Amino acid sequence: MSKFKYYLIAGLLRMVSYLPLGAAQFIGKWLGLLAWKLGGRPKKITDINLDICLPELTEEQRRDLSRDSLAHTGMTALEIPLMWEWPVDKCLRLIKETEGLELVDEALATGKGLILLAPHLGNWELAGLFFSSRYKMAALYSPPHIKEFEDYMIRVRGRLGSELVRGDRKGLMRLMGILKEGGVAGILPDQSPRGKTNAYAPFFGMDVMTMTLVGKLVQKTGANVLVTYAERLANGEGFKILVTPAEPGIGADDTVAGATALNQSVEKVVRMAPEQYQWEYKRMRHRPPGNPNPYKPGQICD
Repeated sequence: MSKFKYYLIAGLLRMVSYLPLGAAQFIGKWLGLLAWKLGGRPKKITDINLDICLPELTEEQRRDLSRDSLAHTGMTALEIPLMWEWPVDKCLRLIKETEGLELVDEALATGKGLILLAPHLGNWELAGLFFSSRYKMAALYSPPHIKEFEDYMIRVRGRLGSELVRGDRKGLMRLMGILKEGGVAGILPDQSPRGKTNAYAPFFGMDVMTMTLVGKLVQKTGANVLVTYAERLANGEGFKILVTPAEPGIGADDTVAGATALNQSVEKVVRMAPEQYQWEYKRMRHRPPGNPNPYKPGQICD
């Protein structure tokens, strides 16, 4: 059954990849708007997250942002097949502007490694391609549920030589070695991890489980940390790569302080383009014991 699912998904990806960017974004946008209109799970989670994270907005502003967010999520979903199946040069030609690349060069000039934090904002697949085209790079990943899909994912994401590193002990040791050699490591910092090695830290004001991996890597390797994303330009015009400094303190000995700085770094870029953030992800599901689960009324976290 897993092989059947793989061939079905791979076939759909290849079919979508024949679309030009504008058409893919148009279809994705309307699929996202349809999901918003139907009011199913993605919209409900998005609305809960926006109520928690951006209470300063009016009800009407959050409603508009919820709609725009799902439209952009739809566009992201239809762009991914293009990023995976198009020739790399064609993908990179979609980047029309850059901002802050000098920060990358300055960080690497110190002779230390660089951790690029790439939240689920804009088109993170294109951001990964862009940086792997310029630097020796490794990216941390979690194996997909469909086993046959892992080889495909490694091949398309690593076609410029980027090394994909599993998030297990062996993979983390490899990531540490790459950073000690002065290389670049890409990490998605806004997932909801499990395990006692992580920490509860505020994200948009709510304490949630947050990865401590980045802080540990900084402590052990002295790596620099920056935040990046590929912002979607209007009217199918392409993308803009932005790089900004991370908030200070990610490598603090106090794991909560480090995790807080990590979350603040994500918050900062999300506020730059909130409609392009993946708000339908249950980022707040792992909270300190005794706190209510915002996605399941009446359920207490344990």
